[in-house]
Amino acid sequence: MRDDHTHIQEFFGARARDWDARFPDDGPAYAAAVARLGLRPGDAVLDAGCGTGRALPALRGAVGDAGVVIGADLTSAMLAAAVRAGRHRDGRLLLADVTRLPVLSQSLDAVFAAGLIAHLPRPEDGVRELARVVKPGGLLALFHPIGRAALAARQGRRLTDDDLRGEGRLRPLLAAAGWQLSSYADEPSRFLALAVRQP
Repeated sequence: MRDDHTHIQEFFGARARDWDARFPDDGPAYAAAVARLGLRPGDAVLDAGCGTGRALPALRGAVGDAGVVIGADLTSAMLAAAVRAGRHRDGRLLLADVTRLPVLSQSLDAVFAAGLIAHLPRPEDGVRELARVVKPGGLLALFHPIGRAALAARQGRRLTDDDLRGEGRLRPLLAAAGWQLSSYADEPSRFLALAVRQP
């Protein structure tokens, strides 16, 4: 049996070259979600599961030249697509598993994660690792440019009550890892859950 990482790398590796072309209109949604993080010049932020780096320009714009922007992804083909798009100029790209980040504990002000949580083999381990690298009071944004129902329809599946991104499942998952859910929006045009790192 193949491990979960191999499956993820194969899935995204096969789609990396045309990923941005498949979703050409997502830029404003990414920028709006990044704005909700309230980043300040000089902050340090991670784009966890950054893919082709679509959030990196907005993250760089928010933290400025003095800030630190890191994009981490498990799939080298996605990072290569980020480089081809020139997004490596907006942040340092790391080939890394977000459940074992090569990042110091409590060194970041925020984490942005677009579409990540559904692809984590063990979501509890992933959100715990994201909590490890964020300072107390720092923020986590779990984002998708369309809501859960719209995404389920796009994928040809039914939205069920046990969906991990449903508020009833997400809130206790985050709490167990040291996050407190502070806002939750699941609308046709976006999914955005914000959580605060607890002391």
